[in-house]
Amino acid sequence: MSPSTATASAPTESASKSQIAYTLLHDRIVAGEYAPGERLVLSRVGDEIGASVVPVREAIRRLEAEGMVTFERNVGARVAEIDEHAYRETMETLSIVEGAAVSLAAPFIAPRDLATARSINERMREILEDFDPVEFTRLNERFHRLLSDPCPNSHLADLVDRGWKRLSHLRSSTFRYVPGRARDSIAEHADILRRIGDGASAIEIELAVRHHRLATPHAYLHRSDRSPSPVDIAASAVPFIVEGGS
Repeated sequence: MSPSTATASAPTESASKSQIAYTLLHDRIVAGEYAPGERLVLSRVGDEIGASVVPVREAIRRLEAEGMVTFERNVGARVAEIDEHAYRETMETLSIVEGAAVSLAAPFIAPRDLATARSINERMREILEDFDPVEFTRLNERFHRLLSDPCPNSHLADLVDRGWKRLSHLRSSTFRYVPGRARDSIAEHADILRRIGDGASAIEIELAVRHHRLATPHAYLHRSDRSPSPVDIAASAVPFIVEGGS
């Protein structure tokens, strides 16, 4: 191998190791193997993948840019804490745009799509026994997107998509912190599907989706033992229409 070839291959090898380190760290953070605030020892990760700290440091920079890791001088890299302010605002906004999107999408949701949504919800119920918050969150997103994707307003659909992407950068799952919320979420899914299947009014569907979307941050913020937030107040203010009453 010529010197020029060796020089050219070195960056490629480094980039490959960096990708391996990134994938390993990313997946462990998402799975909750590394807790928020936990220190990441670069040399330990490098030893695990058979690399120096250089590609690991590159992976850390990528994760820092995505908001999953923080880095402080003389402290090092740590798994980022949940940004509660950004999470609260994102969920509040998503409750509004998704509620509107699903209410507009309802007449266009095919019976087979409703059946698929019911199957997803049932799968979510099944994994409660051996709770996997990451898989639960993945299925939860599939369920919600199935209902909002047929929205005929492309701008509104885009706003919903942006909300989901923003959530994925904030944290993969808050269900791990409030696992009891998962069972209630499944029941609310079934209620939303019933309303859509029964041809409920657009405003009834919209309010049910908004209530459902706000209930999770309400549970999380209550669990964090903070003073009532704007989302707490909004969640209690949105009427949840139930059959036979308000």
